[in-house]
Amino acid sequence: MQEYHVFDDREALVAAAVERIVEALTQAINERGRALMLVSGGSSPEPVYRALAQKDLPWSSVGVALVDERWVEPDHSASNEGFIQRHLLTGPAADAEFIGMKTSAETPQAGLAECESRYDALPERADVCLLGMGSDGHTASLFPYAEGLDQALAGSQRCAAITAKQSDVTGNYTARMTLTARYILSARQRLLLLAGEEKRSVLHEALAGDDIQAMPVRAILKAAQTTDVFWAA
Repeated sequence: MQEYHVFDDREALVAAAVERIVEALTQAINERGRALMLVSGGSSPEPVYRALAQKDLPWSSVGVALVDERWVEPDHSASNEGFIQRHLLTGPAADAEFIGMKTSAETPQAGLAECESRYDALPERADVCLLGMGSDGHTASLFPYAEGLDQALAGSQRCAAITAKQSDVTGNYTARMTLTARYILSARQRLLLLAGEEKRSVLHEALAGDDIQAMPVRAILKAAQTTDVFWAA
């Protein structure tokens, strides 16, 4: 299930997303003493992270964990860990606790047990999960027809190893680690950030069909839990 929010421009979308995240983190800290935010890479959330990083929050009480990761070292240009370190974990937000996915293992499959152990130490439910969507209908690293997708969609664990089918969207980085649909959907709030007419068309296509293997974002959009879709041209 989704709630669709349309904004006049991307600046308005960013402001609304930052406000929603700050409210969620503040409420969690007030109620439970800590907050957990699940974060994605990509161009859509980058301005959100830069604005959020400057907010006056008790960042030492916030955990920041990745939604997914390419199986590259943190200093690689394609690393989501490096991306989050550069754009979110700066200024006041540098005090947040970061939980990454990449291990020293050669493959995501070999590193899955260690990654799962890291995420098992996190709360049962995150407070907010920030998602994006590709033009192929993937979200997180839930890629169409990927090796490991069945387990990522239906498994009871928090993390799953994925080998995507190479495409223009994946580039050379087909080896991935991702959160499972179950853990994404367990978050108290989910924000799916989209920009541009192409992404709106992909969203409408995803909502119109039911084949989750073809467009795995459907597992999130069509679940009983509500996901807030923020879109701007």
